This record gives sequence, structure tokens and C-alpha cells, in this order.
Amino acid sequence: MTTNAKKYGLFATVLAGFALCLASAQAQEAEHPDTGARVTHDTIDKAGETDIAKESENPIGNLTILPFENYTNFDVGPHKGAQNILQFEPVVPLHINDDWTLINRAIVPPVWNPSYAPAHVASFGLAPIEYEGFFSPSHSVDGWTWGAGPVVQIPAATSPTLGSSVWGLGPTAVLVKTTDHIVAGVLINNVFSLGGHEGPHPNRYSQFLVEPFINYNFGHGWFIATAPLITDNQYATGTKWTVPVGGVGGRIIRVGKLPVKLSIGAYYNVVRPEYGATWTLQSTVAFIF
Repeated sequence: MTTNAKKYGLFATVLAGFALCLASAQAQEAEHPDTGARVTHDTIDKAGETDIAKESENPIGNLTILPFENYTNFDVGPHKGAQNILQFEPVVPLHINDDWTLINRAIVPPVWNPSYAPAHVASFGLAPIEYEGFFSPSHSVDGWTWGAGPVVQIPAATSPTLGSSVWGLGPTAVLVKTTDHIVAGVLINNVFSLGGHEGPHPNRYSQFLVEPFINYNFGHGWFIATAPLITDNQYATGTKWTVPVGGVGGRIIRVGKLPVKLSIGAYYNVVRPEYGATWTLQSTVAFIF
């Protein structure tokens, strides 16, 4: 099977699974009422789908989440090919005491690349792994909560064309406001390489990210959201920023007793580097505990 066939086959599988689960969800009646209360591991079995959706939309929420986010980026590289990134992003809260929680979040990104010929770029491999740790108060105040801590980039790239071989470290922080229907906020971080060099084959980096997000929940687990990943690659040549505009829609369903979050949407990059994607199709399947 060619790289492109693997890439599109993977994406088609994600979409097919989303469509099948969504179709079955339409016949499913809500058995659990929404109360507006925050959901925890102990209450998730009896919580309503919209309450679960709101807690899962909070980056520093109380729930363990195992999401698979698929990004198909179009018009990438000099030949305007398609790139596919399947990100596994587990989120695991650790309750330190009654007042503080450490939310552990990782990003593990396998990447399928289009051809950059005559330049050589690895067609498939693993990009650097990222870890974020947010120390956060266990209880919100008037719907407000926050978290802050370190972000670490682990040099797990399987090829120099997929990422730096240098460890990275920096700060990360998030501020969240939750109301009856809305979960909104902003996440910011900056990862600085611990060493590295510039030149013909650089591995030094300084990567800034800001992610404003807003989710609107309609009820029965249905929601729409926008969460553009605005980035600045400070050592890149030419245009350093990527600025997307768009959004997703989806629903929380239950597979047996297990809540599953499904979403699909698209973003258009109004600002992008020379060989960056013009637009992105995004789909998510997340298992919630």
C-alpha cells in the first residue's frame, strides 16, 4: 500500500467510524439528566451527556480523556500535497489533595508527509512528543478556573525532517470560564530548545502557541466549537505565523456506559508559511473516563 493510500485509508476509517457512531447515537435517548454540576470520575456514570461535554471541553477538567485527533492538511509543500497527522492526546488528572490537581497532558503525533522533491522529507514517522503539566485549583470560583505549569518537548522524532533532536522546555498556562451553555478560555505556551544550533540543518527552536477556544452546548450532548491553534515558529524563515479560522461540531454519545466524544470540522489558514497548509479537515474520537 502506498503512503498516500495509507494516509487516506486512515482518514477514511476515522470518518467512517464517526458516521456509524453518530448514526447509532441518533436513535439513542438521553437516559441521564443534565444538572449543570461539574462531572468527576465518581459521577460520570450518572451524569448527563451535556455535563460530560462541558467537563471534557475544559483542558483542566476532572476527567481522564483518551482522544485521537486526525488532521488532514491540504496544499502542503512545494507540490501542494496532503499531509496527515494523527495525534494521540491523553489527559490524566492527578488529585494531589483536596485543593490542588495536576492535569497531565501529552501529544504523540505520527505524521504522513507528501513529497517535497527534490528535497527529501520522511514520508512517515513520529514527530516530537509534547508533555504539559497544569497545576490547577480543584474547585472553580464563579465558573472560573486556571492552570499553569511546564511544557516539555521530548526529541522522539524518527527523522530530522520531522522535528528537532533537542529537548525543549517552557511555560504553559490556561484560563477557563464555564457557564450554562458555554466553555471558553485561552491556552498559551512557548517551548524553547535546550541548546541546538542554527545554520543549514538547524535543530534550535522557539515555538509559541496560543489557542483561544469557545464551545457552545445545545443539550443532549450536541455542541459546536472553535479552537484555532495559532502558532509562531520564531526561527523559521519567511512567514513565521500560522493563523487558522474555522470550527467543529459534534456530540457526546455512550457506547454501553462509556462516554465517547465525536466531532468533525475544518479550519482555513488565513496566515501561513510558504509551504504550510491552506486548510485542514479535523475529526476527533475521544474516550472519556
